[in-house]
Amino acid sequence: MRKKEAGILIVDDDEDILFSARVWLKKFFTNVINISSPQKIISTINENDIDAILLDMNFRRGFEDGKEGLYWLSEIKEINKDIPVILMTAYGEVELAVEALKMGATDFILKPWNNEKLYASVNLAVDLSRKNKKLSQWENLLEKNTNYQLESQSAKMNTVMQTLQKVAKTDANVLLLGENGTGKYVMAEYLYQHSLRKNEAFVHIDLGAISENLFEAELFGYAKGAFTDAKTDKAGKIENADGGTVFLDEIGNLSLGLQQKLLTLIQTKKLSRIGETKERFPDVRFIFATNANLKKLVAEGKFREDLYFRINTVEVELPPLRERKEDIPNLAAFFIEKFEKKYHKSNIEISNLEEVIQYAFPGNIRELEHSLEREIILADTNKIQLKWQGFEKNQETLVSLNLEEMEEKLIKNALKKYRGNISAAADALGLSRAALYRRMEKFGI
Repeated sequence: MRKKEAGILIVDDDEDILFSARVWLKKFFTNVINISSPQKIISTINENDIDAILLDMNFRRGFEDGKEGLYWLSEIKEINKDIPVILMTAYGEVELAVEALKMGATDFILKPWNNEKLYASVNLAVDLSRKNKKLSQWENLLEKNTNYQLESQSAKMNTVMQTLQKVAKTDANVLLLGENGTGKYVMAEYLYQHSLRKNEAFVHIDLGAISENLFEAELFGYAKGAFTDAKTDKAGKIENADGGTVFLDEIGNLSLGLQQKLLTLIQTKKLSRIGETKERFPDVRFIFATNANLKKLVAEGKFREDLYFRINTVEVELPPLRERKEDIPNLAAFFIEKFEKKYHKSNIEISNLEEVIQYAFPGNIRELEHSLEREIILADTNKIQLKWQGFEKNQETLVSLNLEEMEEKLIKNALKKYRGNISAAADALGLSRAALYRRMEKFGI
């Protein structure tokens, strides 16, 4: 019988109980962890991927009323309400069982247990845990997607949406291209929501924020003992997305060595965790995104041509905001409504809307959103006037530059404006610190 990929935590002060439960459950589940002290529960949950917990009801000698078990049950539910907890006790009072179930316990097992009953209860708890995780991901995604404005008056943007609608229900690899702030993440989520995998996981991986040394561990996972800090088996992000969709952002930042590893994964649809030879076959759909000119990188030998053709079964380029000016009023209205609710304001109007429409928006939709939020926060009346963060002097020059030149110019402007403060510059550009460092290295800044 193939073991189920799952983490089981057993908490009991009786070493014999811990040993026998672990030996039995290890036959069916890949990772079974024992601890004898309930004080270690929280740290163990935080350090490991736990799918179900077997929790003793009594720990101190002479105290056999089950109150300790109920206390630790409440502590577990406080930090993660979705982890199923099965309570164990040698004292089968019905009232205690009812109270525990009301507090969120999944099941109640009497010692000594029947092995088949124990397995059935834990297996059911693992399945419930996975459903809870998927439900939580889905609810979070639904909540986030209420914050998107996808209606467009732009012919270019409508062409993009028509393409995405056609490809969404397939498993074809999609490559999203476009400048920073054009909405690549939003479009990736749109593809996911309209796909046949919409009830499974959606995993976003920012490749620009992962160091080369951690790439394999983050994406593919690792086995216990594979390196110094690998204290337990851990699935990677690709494996955790099994059945769902993986969005690999900033793919243009990968080194040639990492490009080869990614190409192998896409071609073979299999992976192995660091430190083990076992092959795993995650069923995922890939979406890719970058603001880099991949064709130019291929010509320069900086991006593998075979990988480029693997990732762009369908290639979609998102137009910059300056090429869809007719959408600016609706986008502005959408963000104003969003920030009116957030900051408890009302009837906000833009006094210089015509000027806003004519502005080139080098930061695209993200710049529009952040500019509106800043002015609404600082507004003393319901009239606001959008101001630009030092970009207006370079507007004409920026429009005439190619994408990479524009990106380099924006980074230099931001660093100059914030006097070399990396955190402030990264925040203004809508990047992580790691992503900004990568770009600075790329341009020799």
